[in-house]
Amino acid sequence: MTTELTYESTMRELATDKGVLRYHEAGDGPPLLLLHGSGPGVTGWRNYRGNLAVFAEHFRCLVLEFPGFGVSDPADEHPMLAANAAVIRFLDGLGLHQVDVIGNSMGGIVGTQVAIAHPDRVRRLVTIGGIGRNLYSPGPGEGIKLLMEFTEEPTRERLVQWLHSMVYDPSLVTEELIEERWTQATDPGTLAGARRMYGRAAFAATQAAAAASGAPPYWAMLHRLKAKTLITWGRDDRVSPVDMSIVPMRTIPDVEVHIFPNCGHWVMIEQKAAWESAVLAFLTRKDNA
Repeated sequence: MTTELTYESTMRELATDKGVLRYHEAGDGPPLLLLHGSGPGVTGWRNYRGNLAVFAEHFRCLVLEFPGFGVSDPADEHPMLAANAAVIRFLDGLGLHQVDVIGNSMGGIVGTQVAIAHPDRVRRLVTIGGIGRNLYSPGPGEGIKLLMEFTEEPTRERLVQWLHSMVYDPSLVTEELIEERWTQATDPGTLAGARRMYGRAAFAATQAAAAASGAPPYWAMLHRLKAKTLITWGRDDRVSPVDMSIVPMRTIPDVEVHIFPNCGHWVMIEQKAAWESAVLAFLTRKDNA
């Protein structure tokens, strides 16, 4: 590609009736929406910057920044609730009827929920860890507990502990990664959004509200998913342990599962080449006539 895919060259803005949604765009071809996870200092750019060049050779890549994480305009509701509506506003604002979706962790849950609620909008869905429910491992996982501890009392030491829980190979936790995550995570607006999700009181309140509502959890609705789905997971994930994949694997009608060895929660970073190869094969495969 002639243009280097930098933060500045790919950044775009979309004005909506609920504030500005910011995103990164690269490449030409069928639209591919990439949805980021949660956690201290997360952005869509940081999740997928290393993968963009490969996917941009085949797709018009759109990396959406969810409200409540310090890049898009904040929403006045729980970031997880705001995310689903933001995806639809984003697609409508760009005039996109149908897209393929890659979602990391929280982004995988959001992509799954959108695909269930709007089955004509998502052609193929790729998730990276995070969907389903714990069957054999205690929940929440180690990484979620460390995330709660950081959110309650943000220190560099706690940030480093959380970052180490995200990866199999500790050498990936560089000083540069720590610094950029620390700067974003301790921004007052970003921290306030994180506390609405992962503060202990907020987490407990969300769990209680979900139980009181009587509505089934999203993972109990996976049999309604119409999109062809590829679940990708790190075998050594300490945030969302791999046994969580069993319910989605058994209940999603058209699903494949690819588990990567020597890999934590960030499969697209830690097993970059292998993951990109598997995902491209899935997304570009011709449908059976």
